[in-house]
This record gives sequence, structure tokens and C-alpha cells, in this order.
Amino acid sequence: MQDVADRFARALVRAAGKPFDEPLDREAKRTLLNVLGLAIGAARHPGVDAIVAAAGDLGGPPLATIPGRIERIDPLGAALATGFAAHVDDFDDTHLATVIHPGAAALAVLVGLTPATAPTGAQALVAFALGCEAQLRAGVAISPEHYDRGWHITGTCGVVGGAVAAALLLELDEVALARALRLATTMTLGHRESFGTMVKAFHPGKAAANGISAALFARAGLDGPAGAFEARGGFGDALSSRFDAEQMLDGIGARWELLANTYKPYPCGIVAHPAIDAALALAPRAGAPVAIARIDVHCHPLVPELMGNPQPTDALEARFSAIHGVAAALCDGRVGLAQYETERVRRDDVRALRAKTALRPDGAIARDEARIELLLADGTRHEEHVLHARGSLARPLTDDELFEKFAGLVEPGLGAAAAPSLAAAVRTLERAPAFAALPAASIPRHAHV
Repeated sequence: MQDVADRFARALVRAAGKPFDEPLDREAKRTLLNVLGLAIGAARHPGVDAIVAAAGDLGGPPLATIPGRIERIDPLGAALATGFAAHVDDFDDTHLATVIHPGAAALAVLVGLTPATAPTGAQALVAFALGCEAQLRAGVAISPEHYDRGWHITGTCGVVGGAVAAALLLELDEVALARALRLATTMTLGHRESFGTMVKAFHPGKAAANGISAALFARAGLDGPAGAFEARGGFGDALSSRFDAEQMLDGIGARWELLANTYKPYPCGIVAHPAIDAALALAPRAGAPVAIARIDVHCHPLVPELMGNPQPTDALEARFSAIHGVAAALCDGRVGLAQYETERVRRDDVRALRAKTALRPDGAIARDEARIELLLADGTRHEEHVLHARGSLARPLTDDELFEKFAGLVEPGLGAAAAPSLAAAVRTLERAPAFAALPAASIPRHAHV
């Protein structure tokens, strides 16, 4: 019997040869639009600066661009920088069943390999969508126990999707794709201990770079171990106690995990979003923050586990503080990138309100649900109950809301005209003769000759 990598590769190659149906086409483009905006918006982050600075010492010829920047660096460095930028603000797409952020690694592979492979828009869209899908299917097969062990699943499964996207861009056949998958299973990375640091964003970028390497090695004839996914000591067994190969393989081409992808309205860990929704609804009734005596946030137990930092000290730590998100919402009446700048995180008003806030985990509360009880100094009580967070599968962002988010990310670096132009290019990507036009349009205008 063929091993799982062989079967997975055969199914993915078959899926790549068939037209996408409308729901998959739409969600793939929504995912691409969202993650492209994030990569452009965070292009000048110090972590991206560091990767670009090191690329000259570590990489090869400067062939690839990076969305939102003027430099050209080597393909693997460009993939690493793009994946980092797309994830560093914790504002990217999220598959709720696995907590994977698939768009970052998939986009990063496109950016890194476009100079060498020159795909059409249609080829790039297929590689992107199936790169996302492969990550999610690998993740479903090892969830939830894998994440619970302390692995950062976006990194560990990102390399699987990265290898698929790269192999499709390189036009590998199913035999070579299976080799790439087996190699990719040996290149997993990422622990949850890195949450709240720049290393977290390194994971999807490095996953993309590793995925490209796996595909290139596979093209040259290198192979990984037989049974790489399913054998004792292999990917599934090492990363989880309940690897389910059939769950990973079932229905490829007919059922899509990517249709369950979601898009964040707030730049922080997604489990805090219901509480932020509730706090924003309470803000007009709460009045001045100094009038608040106590805030009790009733939430799913994952909230304190993943985002229990009560007093973050900088922007990265704040993205893993549900208490900060609630306090910022009540102080400012809005929650966006500005509320997670280090200067805002350290101000006295939000620090004081965080000190009055407590998380109350309750196993009966769903992941996308929260209830806040607010006590004012004069004894007045207010309560807000959010059954489903904005941006969840029950309340997904509309296309207009997603474009508004995209525009807010793109305009500071590229100008007001760039957002509608780039969005139109994504919407019609399958008709583009060359995908390279999209990354080229993502370079700051003054860089064009």
C-alpha cells in the first residue's frame, strides 16, 4: 500500500488540475488579499529589517522582492521575510479548528519562487490555495493534542503547505511532490514558548523557506523516509498521539478545509476577540476609564492559557494579553494596530484598567463567546454577552470589511490608490498572464523605474 505522502501527493496533483468551484475560489482570494495586506503593512518591522540585513550573508543572488519594500534579496530570504511580516502583527487569517494561520507561509512561497518559476496568475492561485489546504489537513490530523503539547502548529504544519505550494510552482509531478512532502516532515519547527516574541513570526517564514528547500531537493532526487507521516517516530507519531491519516486525506478536491478559514478584526490572539467585542460594546456605557472599579471577563479556558499576561510591557507581549485588549477597548473605544503599539501598551490609563480586570475561565463558554461584567465606582453594573465573535465562522467579515482592513494596512506604505488596484488584481488573478505583476505592484511607488 502506498504511504501517506504518496497518496497525499496524488490527490493534491489531481486537485490542482481541476477548476476551483466558486466557494473555494472566493475564500482563496480572501485569504490572499488579507495576508498580502498584512505583509505590506508590517514590511518595515524591525524583525523584517533584521532578516533583510542578514540575507546578504546567508543567501544567494538577490532575485526576489518583498511586499512593501524596495530591496531584492535571495528567494529563501524573501520567503522568510514575507512570512515573518505576514504574521508578526497576529492579524492574519486563522483556521479555528486547528489555530493554523495558513496564508503567511503560502504567500511567502509565492514571493520567494516567482522570479524562478514565472507562474501565471492561475498557477499562483492554485499553488497558494493548495498550499493552505495542505497545512490545514495536516493540522486537522494531529489536532488538538499537538497544539496542547506546546507546538506552534503554524510552523510545524506550515512547512507541509510550503512544500506543496513550492512543488506546484516548480511543476513537479506527484512522485516528486511525494518526495518533497517526506522531506518537509523532517523540517518542522515552532514552540508556543515563543509566543509574545519575534520568534513566533519567524516560524511561518522559516516554514516557507524550508518548504521551498524541500521541493528543490525533491526535484533534484532527494527523498525522505518511507512512512514519513504515519510510521512510528514519524511526523504524526512524534507530534501527536492521535495522527489520523484518513482525516488528512479524505475528500481532497471535494471538501475544503480552507472554507473554514477566518479573518481577524483585531491584531491579537483570536481567543481574546469575543471579550474585545464585549468591551467595545460596553465602552459607551462605561464612561471614563477612571470611573471603572472592576472588570470580570467570563471566557473559555483557553483565554488565560494562551493570553493570560495581565501586564504586558511591549507590543508583542500585548498581543497575548486578553486583559490588554479589553482595557484598550474600554479606554479608546476602538482596537486596532495603534492599541498594540508599545507606547500605548505602557501608558498609565490602560495599565490602571488592566489591574482592575480579571479573567474568569468557564468550560461552559465556547471559544468564540465571552461575557463581561463591569462594575463602576458608583455601584452601577453593566454586562455584555457576545455569543459569537466578529470574524468567527458564525459572524464572518464581509468582503467590504475585509477590504477596509486591507486598505488600512496598505495605504500607509503604498498610498491610497494602491489598495483598490491590488484588490482588483487579486479578484481577477486567474486571468493574469503573470503573477509577478502583483508582487511588483506591492513595492513602494518610488522604487519603480
